[in-house]
Amino acid sequence: MDPESPLQQALQRGEDGDWEGMAQELLDALESSPDDPALLCFLGVAEREMGLSTSAYDRFREALAREPEDPWVLATVGNGLAQFDDPEAEAALRSAALMAPELPLTRWMYGAYLSREGLFDDALQELRAAAELAPEDSVVVYELGVALALKGEAEAAMEALTRAVDLDPQDPWTRVVLGLLEVENDRMEEALRDLSEGARLRPDDAESQFLAALTAKAEGWEDLAYEMLERGRQAAGPGDAALLEAVEDRLHDEGEKARSLLVQEVLPTRLREHLMARP
Repeated sequence: MDPESPLQQALQRGEDGDWEGMAQELLDALESSPDDPALLCFLGVAEREMGLSTSAYDRFREALAREPEDPWVLATVGNGLAQFDDPEAEAALRSAALMAPELPLTRWMYGAYLSREGLFDDALQELRAAAELAPEDSVVVYELGVALALKGEAEAAMEALTRAVDLDPQDPWTRVVLGLLEVENDRMEEALRDLSEGARLRPDDAESQFLAALTAKAEGWEDLAYEMLERGRQAAGPGDAALLEAVEDRLHDEGEKARSLLVQEVLPTRLREHLMARP
């Protein structure tokens, strides 16, 4: 791709986290190329990141209607539609994987979709193929770990997620997911390490701070527990009020009460939600 092309310049803005700038670049480009599926697709990506869900969905639908022939674009469109539970997502992702089986992105995106649909054998086939094509890609290894976790293969899942963390130590989401899986499997020392580090890397994520606080309290790390509580309090919004109150109560009690809240009440829902989050 021409590094000076409007699409490439827009994608670079996205790499830098400038989603509004990315969207504007693409809107400008669409004035002269209104039927370009790549421009429509990545405008959908930018708008999704900006929280403009309805508009993003419409962009993905428009891009698919233009019948993109680029497997990279088709896979991205399919992945975007999957986040809105659109039934056409599967066909788009499958077509992209068949069109370009040597492209890791098409294989892992299709595999990620299949794993969240509960089709684990097919998902693992796609994800393992992607991992052979791109063994150093942390996203591919993460999705392999998610599929294994959803299938119930906890040991293999933790091994894959640990590998993903090693490949990208600055990725907080993977650390938090790994930490939750470690809590579920009673590996509290490792869970404390991963949840607290993941929380530090996600300072605006109040829930991650609270998860780390409960784990620290359960493991007897009082100072760390209260540090994470305060970090969570600063990041909390109205939707976090109930969890904040519950964590505060348990931190003032014995460590077993914090463990009980974490393992029996918080973990089952939060782990599932994290694993099911679309890429």
